[in-house]
Amino acid sequence: MKTRPYHHGDLRTALLALAEQTLRERGPGALSLRELAREAGVSPAAPSRHFKSKQALLDALGLEGFDRLTAELAAALERSGDTFADRLAALARVYLEFAVANAALHDLMYAYKYDPDASDELIAARRRLGAMTAELIEAGQGRGEVCEGPVDRVALPLTAALQGLAALAVTGAIPSGRIERAADDTVAFVLRGCAPTGGTTAASLP
Repeated sequence: MKTRPYHHGDLRTALLALAEQTLRERGPGALSLRELAREAGVSPAAPSRHFKSKQALLDALGLEGFDRLTAELAAALERSGDTFADRLAALARVYLEFAVANAALHDLMYAYKYDPDASDELIAARRRLGAMTAELIEAGQGRGEVCEGPVDRVALPLTAALQGLAALAVTGAIPSGRIERAADDTVAFVLRGCAPTGGTTAASLP
């Protein structure tokens, strides 16, 4: 890997970018603050101004991943239609694209998701992501498109379906040419499961 000097005043951003590349190419075990300093063209002690330890660096990477995913999902929902089916399909496709394109970062994020020792910042980030799903379900319930009842009764199987699909796609169990169709099939399955009795929500999905 070539050494890439950073622009003055932006060392933190440069280190995170280098760390994410290392994570993607060689895994978390290869991350080293000293090595990142060498690649950035700074002194070995320079990264400590931003990250006191390797764990602090991993925390920052996980937080950035959650923030990026949340922003991408929010943008997709802004572009989507108004129905629960449209919005769920938009969320599912973007989530799957993110997981496949950022497999190592996604793994790191979800290693933290249920970790009781995660930092307050990471806990807040994962809660923001969960709140987005809850708001989607509540809006669907308000329009009569989703069965009534506690939001978590819908959110849990929905999340399990999307995370399971992402895991299959990342490991190659789903061929790349079938990922989009797999996302559509998964969304259709979820819609049938959470539709009101006698509802036709699933019929709106091709």
